Amino acid sequence: MIKNIIFDFGDVFINLNKDATHDALQKLGVTSITPEMMDVYYSYEKGLLSSRDFIAHFHGKYGIVKRDLIEAWNAILLDFPEHRFHFLKRLAATKKYRLFLLSNTNELHIDWIQKDWGNKIWEDFKNCFEKFYLSHEINLRKPNSDIYAYVLEENNLIPGETIFIDDTKENTDAAKSLGIHVWNINPKTEDISNLTQRKQFS
Repeated sequence: MIKNIIFDFGDVFINLNKDATHDALQKLGVTSITPEMMDVYYSYEKGLLSSRDFIAHFHGKYGIVKRDLIEAWNAILLDFPEHRFHFLKRLAATKKYRLFLLSNTNELHIDWIQKDWGNKIWEDFKNCFEKFYLSHEINLRKPNSDIYAYVLEENNLIPGETIFIDDTKENTDAAKSLGIHVWNINPKTEDISNLTQRKQFS
């Protein structure tokens, strides 16, 4: 029986355009994604690099000004469909499940979301969850197994009573290896609002 639900954020609740940031950076002179760039990105996503240092890296290497970089970086972020928010609030109100959010994200993205949504929607969203885990705040990121073990241990969750929903198969595969039920959601054909109709909840 499922007692605990761990949700990803992007392409589960908020819609993403995963090509948008790459396309925007290309227009600013970043013509290829290098291993060094990925190392910087992962460090930033794990909170091991400040937003100031992250921006300074791109400015120093490509001459990109702060405003342009922030706009390009946040181009990936789209809308938060109202029906998903209603679903989440209804689910939380039942108190039938312990709800958690576990997201690979960064300070610039969260700042944009807070400003775009406004404080009330942001706080109402956060309050639907027992715990709210953001990679840059806990210095861990998916798909490394330590991030799942951290959430399980901190909250005394039994893997067989827990389901994790994420749009990236690498992430759900890692969770599944620890005995957690998973849903590798396809954002093009599936919607989180149909979660409790899945066989794991029957």
